[in-house]
Amino acid sequence: MLFGFFLTLGVGVLSIALRSFQNSYSQKAGALGILIATFLAVYFITSSWVLGIAAAVSWLFLPWLEILTRIRALRLPKEKQLRPKSPPSSDIFPALREITREIEDEGFAHVGDAGWDWEDYRQFFRLFYKEEDRTQAAICLNEQHDLSFYYLRISSRAKDGTTWTTWNYPLSYGLKVTPRFRINRQRPDQSFWQLHQSHRDFLRRNGVNVDMIDAFDEERIQTEMENDLRDQIAHNIDKGVLKQTAAGDVKYSWRGMIYLWCQFLVDLVRL
Repeated sequence: MLFGFFLTLGVGVLSIALRSFQNSYSQKAGALGILIATFLAVYFITSSWVLGIAAAVSWLFLPWLEILTRIRALRLPKEKQLRPKSPPSSDIFPALREITREIEDEGFAHVGDAGWDWEDYRQFFRLFYKEEDRTQAAICLNEQHDLSFYYLRISSRAKDGTTWTTWNYPLSYGLKVTPRFRINRQRPDQSFWQLHQSHRDFLRRNGVNVDMIDAFDEERIQTEMENDLRDQIAHNIDKGVLKQTAAGDVKYSWRGMIYLWCQFLVDLVRL
């Protein structure tokens, strides 16, 4: 019994330590370690490997607590219109100024701040453009209730309608992207310089050169972002992930909630 206690404790402590590193491999290993520690704890207490496996697997269903409470009650507007928006305070987003400087050091010009608010859900976008290679960049801040996170996005919109996007979105993405989007997803801990280099390589691997990229100005960047949001909502309604309510807004369907859970599982095992 004492051996089982110390073995479980050791696996648990190691797992928590691995989760503390800003590295996807160590975090995934830490998540696996938590499952193993849970199995060991229940197995040594009950002497039943069946109960141990059941306890470990129960972690995989934990996201349903949030899906059936917060996500199920979430309502979003069918039409998202971006408006000029003041940047958040340094208390809310202390890294904004530093990230802005990093992006500008890569030759991007700050072209504006925009966003939209809906009930207790808020989004802020700081938009940049690099005329030399016709590339857009954005700092994106999402806020809802007590949850907030940011991610960086770099996009090149080809003249044929395809949008090549590199981002470091940190969570399981909750909506299906439209067929004209090509996503190059990177780790959340990468700097903007690393994302920019990855984006260039992404375009190069797919044979996309500057002549194939459409040129933009500040007004058109915001217009295209609104079109992207509108098309994404329509695409997810068509796929059954979202459905319209009687009030005219949209919410997740049961199929959409299952899709969210599957996205969580994919992220859990992706290395």
